[in-house]
Amino acid sequence: MPRSLPKTDVVIVGMGAAGGVAALPLTNAGLKVVGLEAGGWLNPRDFAPDELRNNNRNWPQTIQKAASEAPTVRANPSETAVQGGHPMMNAVGGTSMHYWAQSWRLNPWDFKVVSSTLARYGRGRIPEDSTVEDWPISYEDLEPFYDKVEYTVGVSGRAGNVQGVINSAGNIFEGQRRRQYPMQPLRSSPFTDLMSSAATKMEWHPFQGPAAITTEVYDGRPPCQYHGFCNKGGCHVQAKSSTAFSTIPRAIDTGNLDIVTFARVTEIRTDASGKATGVEYVKGNEIFFQPAQVVLIASYAYENVRLLLLSKSSAFPNGLANNSDQVGKHYISHHQGSPVAALFPEDLHNWYGLPAQGVAIDDWADDNFDHSELDFIGGANLWVHTDRKPIGAAKMNTFGEAPSWGRGWKAFIARNADRSNTSYIQKTTLPYTNNYLDLDPSVKDSIGLPVTRITARYRENELRIAAFAQDKMEEWYRAAGATHVLRFGLGNAMGATTHAYGGTRMGDDPDTNVADRWGFCHEVPNLGILGASLMGTSGSRNPTLTVQALAWRTAEHLANVWRSRTA
Repeated sequence: MPRSLPKTDVVIVGMGAAGGVAALPLTNAGLKVVGLEAGGWLNPRDFAPDELRNNNRNWPQTIQKAASEAPTVRANPSETAVQGGHPMMNAVGGTSMHYWAQSWRLNPWDFKVVSSTLARYGRGRIPEDSTVEDWPISYEDLEPFYDKVEYTVGVSGRAGNVQGVINSAGNIFEGQRRRQYPMQPLRSSPFTDLMSSAATKMEWHPFQGPAAITTEVYDGRPPCQYHGFCNKGGCHVQAKSSTAFSTIPRAIDTGNLDIVTFARVTEIRTDASGKATGVEYVKGNEIFFQPAQVVLIASYAYENVRLLLLSKSSAFPNGLANNSDQVGKHYISHHQGSPVAALFPEDLHNWYGLPAQGVAIDDWADDNFDHSELDFIGGANLWVHTDRKPIGAAKMNTFGEAPSWGRGWKAFIARNADRSNTSYIQKTTLPYTNNYLDLDPSVKDSIGLPVTRITARYRENELRIAAFAQDKMEEWYRAAGATHVLRFGLGNAMGATTHAYGGTRMGDDPDTNVADRWGFCHEVPNLGILGASLMGTSGSRNPTLTVQALAWRTAEHLANVWRSRTA
């Protein structure tokens, strides 16, 4: 039998980007919180500025339990799913330890894709097999929480729309915000200046992207040192605003947060009425039961779905909160593939730096441009950044100008190591009927539990966006002076990614959504969900800030209506 522990007000499963934020407003409200984290504490010494260690060996992600839980992937139900890699990192702070730290708000259009498309283009523009819905909340509803997160964790950037006043140095397409970012953006580089100048001459609107990275002393942490080894590892000076260094220490300081590390949650328990009573977890060789009045799961999209499906009972024979058969549905993986690479005739002075140190174009994102003569809805954010290191440079594409080995290859690399760049393009992705998550019937993790199975592929809408975005990216590179441009394939199957959405979508209709507009399950009112699994659309940019804003909103709501949620 599991060892039962003292009851707490709230138990949070996963102390990463979402759970680490939610803990702060809950503990500030005086609620007792137990945070269960599958990994341990990491410190700056774990993340030395070492390209081989952080960027190629991918430490410490590769030694975490998540490696054994990697989802299996297939494009169609007729295929056999194959297990690949897992993008998660188990640690206090979770993926906010090793993410790129790009901290974007969604565009107002992303919250109302259906209604906006119907009004502007008509019903025929929405793909027939798409299950897309408008969000139950608007950008304006979430804006106060975007603001709270930006100022609490520390986000650098330059606003383009403060209370309706447009600043062309920022993103002129963004939704209205109440104030400027708390810090100036990361510095530009000769290369990003070159790309910005080219875009301006084309009458596009370049701007430096927002990042959860300090550019000045902030909350006792130093500014970024621009060493550039943090795109797969953590920051050795704590300039990256991981929840492990921002919100979690503040929550601990309240005296209301206890974190249990290396706790592997296996089941959410319910009583006869279907109310959540707590969670079971494995730590070492012992099984524990943590009772709680409210359970919040923040274990990443794949694991949120898996945990619900594993938590079967007489009240929920098909998995917790799944009597409507919506758990795992409406899955989206951001179409991040189909990049474009370019070769320039001179050095770009692009050594080191970091992926969040870049310049963006949103002219072709969301519905920022007229789609009337196009055969898709949505768009793409175009991004180029300063991030060049010796090992990475040695792996550069030769653009058909040299062999892939030998003396000719060495000469090409020596001459062109600082002359190439590969773009990062994020594209709108819609949910579809046959894109979903479930449990793999045959592949198990290290303790014998089935892993998540991804069944999903990109559809014509996403592939057309990708081709369109490649056209625009090539145009941008050519305008900046590139002599060679390469386009990569558009992709098909959706593999495991750090930009996974859906599976527990939020919405007012319980027949088509798992969670309500506050992030609590329709079928289990004291079970809340944190993370991108709530999101019904992807937008054209990174999800982390939206995930954190939603988490803060859910936690603040819970604190405000505690009696009714726990009755």
